[in-house]
Amino acid sequence: MSGLPLLFGATGPVATPPATLQAALIAGVSATNPGYTASLPGSLIEDISSTDVGAMTVVDQARVDAVSNVTPYGSNAYTLAAQGAMLGVPQGTSANGSAYVLISGTPGYVIPTGFVVGDGTNQYTIQDGGVVGGGGSTPSLYVVATNTNTFAIPAATITQIITSVPTGYTLTVTNPLAGVPAQAAETTEAYRARVLIATTVAVTGTPNYLKTLLYAVPGVNPQLVAVRQSGSLWEVICGGGDPYQVAGAIYAAVSNVGLLTGSTTTARNVTVSIYDAPDTYSVIFVNPPQQIVTCAVLWNTTLANFTAAAAVNQYIIGATQAYINSIVVGQPINLLVLTEQIQTAVSPVLLPINLTTLQFTITINGTPVSPTAGTSIIPSDPESYFYISPSGATSVQ
Repeated sequence: MSGLPLLFGATGPVATPPATLQAALIAGVSATNPGYTASLPGSLIEDISSTDVGAMTVVDQARVDAVSNVTPYGSNAYTLAAQGAMLGVPQGTSANGSAYVLISGTPGYVIPTGFVVGDGTNQYTIQDGGVVGGGGSTPSLYVVATNTNTFAIPAATITQIITSVPTGYTLTVTNPLAGVPAQAAETTEAYRARVLIATTVAVTGTPNYLKTLLYAVPGVNPQLVAVRQSGSLWEVICGGGDPYQVAGAIYAAVSNVGLLTGSTTTARNVTVSIYDAPDTYSVIFVNPPQQIVTCAVLWNTTLANFTAAAAVNQYIIGATQAYINSIVVGQPINLLVLTEQIQTAVSPVLLPINLTTLQFTITINGTPVSPTAGTSIIPSDPESYFYISPSGATSVQ
């Protein structure tokens, strides 16, 4: 068997045909026993070789199954369950009874995935984890029953903390709303699809994964999230959200909190203590300050006796505000982009071909600014974001 190559078809490894196995067997025996033949029907030698080919077929199929089990695409139900468990996707979680709970207690306390709560009869595991926020409570955490039985989950019945909590910390739990009873048992193929999806998520310890967790924190503005490299360290910028929840997301995403650094402008730094029992970790991130922008636009047209100037002014003001307030933290104002967006905005009443002038007078925090020499770019403070108020944009023909 060791000399036979593993055959692959369009869907993966396939079994070797018995005729090929028999030919390989006869060739191997003949190499050490000249004149050996197993082609005589009814002979003892033929009977032995046929039996051996049967055994080789079983071994070859086992080899095919072993290779197929490497991937969720072809693994058997037992191996698939093991693969899913390693990925944090236990079988049945999409079909078992479920609910949302709130855990209250010490701010900054980490509630890990797999934390167990109960209702006195049934137990539930937390699927996504969280952190107790500054208000003394976590956001809603999704829990799934550990058994497949069908039972009602009334509101305010999940009240027991099953996972042990260290001395000095107090946690309570409740489900404000009724849960969803178990559905039909999850099929192997449905579970296979969930395991495959789980293999495609961003890898822990990468900036993309960190951003994904920060985006999921209630109140965080994705426009105000950035991860900047500072030498060998990470500077995390995040605007909005409960500081404990933000720190908890950062703690869950980075491989080492020692890789975090703050701003050289210390007033921008937020430092939060995270309790992941029995240890305490200090997490630092930057709260981005606002840069107040004003923008006066001067425009003109080739059209004589143009009567829709008031409409053009409103379109220009709206487009200017929408663009500047959408710029991601740390990114510059690009006058070419602003020009394009204004041209698009005014096109219902004034075609761009008839727009002859677009001049911008911009201030940042009260100081007049101009594009960097040779460009149409007005840089930003790397840790700040632009904001223009409803009265900050004006337009005049």
